[in-house]
Amino acid sequence: MPHRHRHHRAVGAAVAATAALLVAGLSGSASAGTAPAGSAPTAAETLRTDAAPPALLKAMQRDLGLDRQQAERRLVNEAEAGATAGRLRAALGGDFAGAWVRGAESGTLTVATTDAGDVAAIEARGAEAKVVRHSLADLDAAKARLDKAAAGLNTADAPVWYVDTRTNSVVVEAIRPAAARTLLSAAGVDDALARVKNRTERPRTFYDLRGGEAYYINNSSRCSIGFPVTKGTQQGFATAGHCGRAGASTTGANRVAQGTFQGSIFPGRDMAWVATNSQWTATPYVLGSGGQNVQVTGSTASPVGASVCRSGSTTGWHCGTVTQLNTSVTYQEGTISPVTKTTVCAEPGDSGGSYISGSQAQGVTSGGSGDCRTGGETFFQPINALLQNYGLTLKTTGGDDGGEEPGEPGGTWAAGTVYQPGDTVTYGGATFRCLQGHQAYAGWEPPNVPALWQRV
Repeated sequence: MPHRHRHHRAVGAAVAATAALLVAGLSGSASAGTAPAGSAPTAAETLRTDAAPPALLKAMQRDLGLDRQQAERRLVNEAEAGATAGRLRAALGGDFAGAWVRGAESGTLTVATTDAGDVAAIEARGAEAKVVRHSLADLDAAKARLDKAAAGLNTADAPVWYVDTRTNSVVVEAIRPAAARTLLSAAGVDDALARVKNRTERPRTFYDLRGGEAYYINNSSRCSIGFPVTKGTQQGFATAGHCGRAGASTTGANRVAQGTFQGSIFPGRDMAWVATNSQWTATPYVLGSGGQNVQVTGSTASPVGASVCRSGSTTGWHCGTVTQLNTSVTYQEGTISPVTKTTVCAEPGDSGGSYISGSQAQGVTSGGSGDCRTGGETFFQPINALLQNYGLTLKTTGGDDGGEEPGEPGGTWAAGTVYQPGDTVTYGGATFRCLQGHQAYAGWEPPNVPALWQRV
């Protein structure tokens, strides 16, 4: 058909125009994150995978069964895979059906498409191609129908549902299969799009009334600080919404007066932020194993299959992988959506704590099931949505966190803005398309970070 011919010419042109940006990291090369002098920075350089501290690498080794070199290569490969998936998503348009990484070092990137004619273009980028029936847009639309239908149902026995790009389906995890069928029927989701998966545990929020470390709400319950943030000159931190309501006071682990919840959403979403008093200073760090600082350099979202580590006041550092994006989960208090599903464990008191991939902030602990003795799963509220909702700026190392508009050469791009894949901006008289979700910072102007922006 004429439309298809035009489509493939466009895909081929996009591949040819960026041939120099093939995924070096997918080969497993130790030099994948190093760019020749004078060339554009690699994705690994942009996302500062070299900033991963020893504590994070050790946790990855312990929880993912890696040695140090494998952990380092995995972070490089995941950064490069995310950038390549973003470029292919833009090139394939409506055919795009998702992407994921696999292997001990995340050495293989798979990109799914609904059109077999896209296979050559995908393979030209160093990725594996998978031809599937349903596009990501179709799966996301079905997931949205499930979310809408769930608002009028009791989903306690079908508590988790998500888009699973690896099986090209919408999955409903259910304690009773009949509950999943009820939800799917109410949403009008076709059986060809859906898959029901059995589960035995009900997710819960990791909320603790025993007291301990981290921060306390109204001198009673305990949660964990997520990521330090700023809003103009006001300093504070992001955390989970179920930890406290707007107006609730907080004290630090030292029981010194700390701040007040400025906004909180739960259920529906699980996000909140606390404004702190002048005794507390926002730093661009997450507390790592043994009290070490883990630096935060940005908030680029990781793909399915990528490694992710969590810091919490009860169980400390634990790592795992991202298993699903765009997930909905039902707790006793209500349904939360969208969250990200992981294999990382957590326990009561870890709520609100930090998820980080390499040096990129991912989200704050919402809830899950199991524990860190027998293993479990967790869900996190993505940090970029939280930042965008409250107009916050993530505190990062290097650059300017002030969120100011750039001066010359100008355009619509602005530091401090949260961008999603497909968003377009102008900068220096040119137009750019966002490849990966992130919050923009000075130094991350579109021409400087081809891992995040593509000129159109």
